[in-house]
Amino acid sequence: MATTWLPPAEFIETLPRATAYACLYFTDTHGRPLQLRATWQPELWQWPGGNMDPGETPWETAVRECREETGLVFEGRPRLLATHFTSHRAEQWPANHIGFIFDGGELTDAQIAAVVLDPEEHTEYRLHALAEWEREMNPASFRRLVEVDQARRTGATLYLESDDGH
Repeated sequence: MATTWLPPAEFIETLPRATAYACLYFTDTHGRPLQLRATWQPELWQWPGGNMDPGETPWETAVRECREETGLVFEGRPRLLATHFTSHRAEQWPANHIGFIFDGGELTDAQIAAVVLDPEEHTEYRLHALAEWEREMNPASFRRLVEVDQARRTGATLYLESDDGH
């Protein structure tokens, strides 16, 4: 098989496109996950996080986005709970999307009370037990929540794939 060497910039043009996000998964001291309601899609609940900026690492993205979206300054160490791959859906997003979900640990009552949302991104935050979240979320997003919660409880790192756009 003959191969032709391409300069890096040309070779990169032949590769699949992907964007990346990173977030922090928090619970309160009772193990209830914290999620934020998205302004742009009110039925969508998210963890504090967002898309990576050029030159950022996934960890830097998670910490920055958490601060911007909640006012919380996270100073813990990176512990990856899961990676999430969402396949290309041309009508919704013209690239694959890869996520890094880090463990944010447990928030105290004082930390929760200090949350200040960015009103352009989120309208509210909630802490619920998993059974309550099941009633609030679409099935695919809820499955991801349960799996990430289990990864946190067991100490295992998880790999997820989806094509649901969430």
